[in-house]
Amino acid sequence: MARLNSLNPERVFNYFEQICAIPRGSENMKAISQYCIDFAKNHSLEAVRDEADNVIIYKPATTGYESSEPIILQGHLDMVCQKTDDCNIDFDKDGLDVYIDGDFVKAKGTSLGADNGIAVAMILAILESSDISHPAIEAVFTTDEEIGMCGAMVLDMKKLNAKRMINLDAEEDDILTVSCAGGSDFRITMPIEFENKKGNRIDISLKGLRGGHSGVEINSNRVNANKLAARFLNHMKNICEFELISINGGDKGNAIPNSCQISLCTDNASSFETTANDCLAVIKAEISDREPQFSYDICISEKTDCKAIKSDIKDKLIFGLLIVPNGVCEMSSEIENLVESSQNLGILKTTDSEIILHFTLRSNKQSALNFLEDRMKAFADSLNSEYEASGHYPPWEFNSNSQLQNIYKECFVQEFGTIPKVEAIHAGLECGIFSSAIDGLDCIAMGPSLFDVHTVNERLSITSTEKIYNLLIKILKSCR
Repeated sequence: MARLNSLNPERVFNYFEQICAIPRGSENMKAISQYCIDFAKNHSLEAVRDEADNVIIYKPATTGYESSEPIILQGHLDMVCQKTDDCNIDFDKDGLDVYIDGDFVKAKGTSLGADNGIAVAMILAILESSDISHPAIEAVFTTDEEIGMCGAMVLDMKKLNAKRMINLDAEEDDILTVSCAGGSDFRITMPIEFENKKGNRIDISLKGLRGGHSGVEINSNRVNANKLAARFLNHMKNICEFELISINGGDKGNAIPNSCQISLCTDNASSFETTANDCLAVIKAEISDREPQFSYDICISEKTDCKAIKSDIKDKLIFGLLIVPNGVCEMSSEIENLVESSQNLGILKTTDSEIILHFTLRSNKQSALNFLEDRMKAFADSLNSEYEASGHYPPWEFNSNSQLQNIYKECFVQEFGTIPKVEAIHAGLECGIFSSAIDGLDCIAMGPSLFDVHTVNERLSITSTEKIYNLLIKILKSCR
């Protein structure tokens, strides 16, 4: 199998392969942070590391750029860890098994983490170089971006002198990103009580949905497995008697869950199985055009004693899951095709004492984000549940006087002969945190084309990476 360092640009893919060998799921940042510090030491570059494991590496300007304003190159170190049911990788200890498939880099059985490992790799290649012209660089590698931009939120911005920044966390190579959503995490804990029941235990697995990034793919008609489970359970409770044991779907708040597991018990397993198959067959046919890989398993065990959630709580939970808003809430009336507000039920988890519902809320307007939280507070109150809003990060507002935008557009036209698209996105970027903390920051976001981010089908275009890396070099050269 070909090694990634056989690809162009060689140094970028060499660093990306090294990064993929390091466990770096969110909240597991020590090793990758140390890797960056070791890189700086090996290349005689000044670097600082804070308690959140954020790293800043400083590189002086090259000849002729000594009087130019410095520039920040920024990406995040963590990745969303997803794997197939038959994958044995331990994300806490193991690296990824990456490989080349045509024009794509992929990982066997797992998400790839090109979001945002490829940004780190490109920045390291530039820091290493001796033949790329650029102003002074402040390379900022943040941690735990995927779980609320936690690293950027605590980064000491006083350690940065630059007033312009290129974020490399965008995911389409022909788009210049100039604005993004703000967001928060909203966690509801619904207390539950159990009672002893006797019947056949039935385990139902809803799986094979596409999943994806809750910002980027929220308007792509991808089915949320947790909401699908609510639809199924609501249908079944109107026809069959059953008691709910547990329901679990998704493990990342900012990923659209692609599977959900339901356990229940019933006195009439045969009737339940027939009705369940009929219901799920109808759903499968209905969503086949947008979820062609959707499938389900129904496994029936012998009659046994079951510890089931009390019926009144079960009914309240199913009703709540059925009616709670999910997906696109509002479209922008100012920017064509921009999702303005959304929410995603990313995690549904049963414990011994509670049901946890974890939502990611997003909006390009702060007032609209506040409303989403107020609505969720009212929803939690209706379930007699506790709630917590956390991980707030601000929107990144459009700057109509951006010099970096103009430099990007000019370089793009020179390099490719076409005019780039300029867009605001509904996903969150750390640009919002930096622009809110650094007065007058001129910021853009760019990056190579990624597909099915935050899923086991994630892939990175090789030709697109070369295209964006060369464009980045050209932009740096133009930043006089």
